[in-house]
Amino acid sequence: MINIPVAKMATKASQKTPRHRSRELAMQGIYQWRVTGGDEAIIEKQIHAEKNLGRYDKELFSRLLRGALSQHANIEALIAPHLDRPLSELSPVEFAVLLLGTFELSQQPEVPYRVVINEAVELAKTFGGTDGHKYVNGVLDKLAAQLRENEFAGHESV
Repeated sequence: MINIPVAKMATKASQKTPRHRSRELAMQGIYQWRVTGGDEAIIEKQIHAEKNLGRYDKELFSRLLRGALSQHANIEALIAPHLDRPLSELSPVEFAVLLLGTFELSQQPEVPYRVVINEAVELAKTFGGTDGHKYVNGVLDKLAAQLRENEFAGHESV
């Protein structure tokens, strides 16, 4: 299993909500899938088997990971028009965060778009490059206007 700063994750894991922790783990699984091309079922099983993950919502984690990976082609098609470069040129962290965030925006209407964007920005700040969170915020803000038109209407951008 590929770990993105595990020490950093483990020390702060107990301070995070189970839902946020589930998103972190789903993002890590997407990252692993992107880098290694591994099988999503094996990646999911490996993450579930890890020790010291902190409290997380196992059902949410599985739904996010399976959903984002099983629908990755459709999700990538939604993301691509809002990028300033090809998907293949995104860092694996930016890719993983955008795939996860776009999955939630498009398939999890019960989660307010502002929550989805905020969670994605926090993941990008924690694991991504210096200004990666700004890029993620901009892309997901455009996608929220497109995918959550009724909810987005009348609200200022995040």
